[in-house]
Amino acid sequence: MAGRHRLDPYDERVLAFCRERHLATLTTPRPDGTPHVVPVGLTYDAAAGLARVITSGGSAKARYVAAAGPAGVPVAACHLDGRWWLTVEGRAVLRTDPEAVAEAERRYAERYRQPRPNPERVVIEITVTRLLGSLPPAESA
Repeated sequence: MAGRHRLDPYDERVLAFCRERHLATLTTPRPDGTPHVVPVGLTYDAAAGLARVITSGGSAKARYVAAAGPAGVPVAACHLDGRWWLTVEGRAVLRTDPEAVAEAERRYAERYRQPRPNPERVVIEITVTRLLGSLPPAESA
């Protein structure tokens, strides 16, 4: 059954799951190639094909993504809620411009809560290349 967990970016189950409050893990490669896995709040923008993580510029995850330069680095983020899960795969870049940070903060506040003030905040912006998961059935109208 190859591919049975592949999901469409606009699947209503994906959009619904990404509106709910679920924390995720973000996996980035360390310089030695080993995985660095940390809990994060992640937002998903299907129209733009992006997932976003806000963090402090000095965090390990931000440093690992920044080290890749403008080409970015492959990453994965996984939400888990009991037996339901959603993995976002893609290429991440670090955004520091105020507009990108403000947009990511706005989306974070919609899904989670207003983020605390952080003058060192940056955005890990993931261009989504694949969505995998096992999600609850869509609600009937």
